[in-house]
Amino acid sequence: MKQIKFTFTVFLLIIYFAAGAQQKHGSVVTETLSSTVLRDNKIGLDYNRTVKVYLPPGYSTSGKSYPVVFYLHNIFSSAEKTLADGQLVKILEKGFENGIVKELIVVIADFSSPTTGSLYENSTTSGRWLDFIADELVPFVDNKFRTIRHRNSRAIAGDFMGGRGALKISMTHPRLFSTVYALHPVATGVGYIPWAANEVNWKKILTAKTFSELAGEGRAQMFVAIAQAFLPNPQRPPFYCDFWMELEDGQPKINVKNTIKAQIGFLLDQKLDEYADNLKSMHGIAFDWARYDPTQTHVYTNQAFTRKLEDLGIDHEAEEYRGTPWDKNWIDNGRVYSRMLPFLNQHLVFDIKN
Repeated sequence: MKQIKFTFTVFLLIIYFAAGAQQKHGSVVTETLSSTVLRDNKIGLDYNRTVKVYLPPGYSTSGKSYPVVFYLHNIFSSAEKTLADGQLVKILEKGFENGIVKELIVVIADFSSPTTGSLYENSTTSGRWLDFIADELVPFVDNKFRTIRHRNSRAIAGDFMGGRGALKISMTHPRLFSTVYALHPVATGVGYIPWAANEVNWKKILTAKTFSELAGEGRAQMFVAIAQAFLPNPQRPPFYCDFWMELEDGQPKINVKNTIKAQIGFLLDQKLDEYADNLKSMHGIAFDWARYDPTQTHVYTNQAFTRKLEDLGIDHEAEEYRGTPWDKNWIDNGRVYSRMLPFLNQHLVFDIKN
């Protein structure tokens, strides 16, 4: 009889620990947000947007509310692609297990488009993406899930163009977010190569009748997206925008007025003075960049960006690291695990105080 009781007790312990192991894993749920603000566009955006939401292991049983990190993916990517290899969830849960960061919710909405994807701006041509995030996405998540509905428990993060977007929305919407981490952001400032000197097939862009004619030319597609975001012109099909290079006697020539307008809109350092007080109200600002990015202007502009933040008295963390931006972020002990997660843990509020 004692042997039977002992065996049964061991059996129960095995079940208990097995159940505990299973509870260490969270879940990813997929929602659809039918946007109103994104209906105002000229590029055929699907206003039914996929929203991927990672819920931590304790969510299903704790009954508590959690901080939220909104993650902005790069252009030519999507919410689905961001989660496809499983690394994001794996790194998060390793961070939970090792005490690097307390449990939180991560939201990755789909910012892809029929062109290159969102530049995280408001445009009558390519969509009002800042309004989508602030006025629709954040309330949608708060209403669907147990979130701590306060800026002190809400962060924004992203990589590359998504990193730019994370910094931009921190500049424009500090009432919504208290913490930002940008992984290798681009377009933080004026580079050392003039825009007119960028190698791109402007003749092809300026004579194309459809966006598909630019297939395979990533830089051309990106420059069209930049023009659509910052030089929208609803009277100019097929791209419904103006450009900073225009044909003159069959040759591309710089349009100075459009160049200045596009740079003021696109490059973050151009409006730092205007948004300095907003950034000073943030609890945590951090960004990093890879020293060996083949596009060295990204290195140069991030170095200049941190110096300008210093001169404006904006507290922040900035770090240049060895390597390229593709081989350090999503590895097991890479930038996300060793830098971003601890930063979020330090600056977010994880508990509701009565």
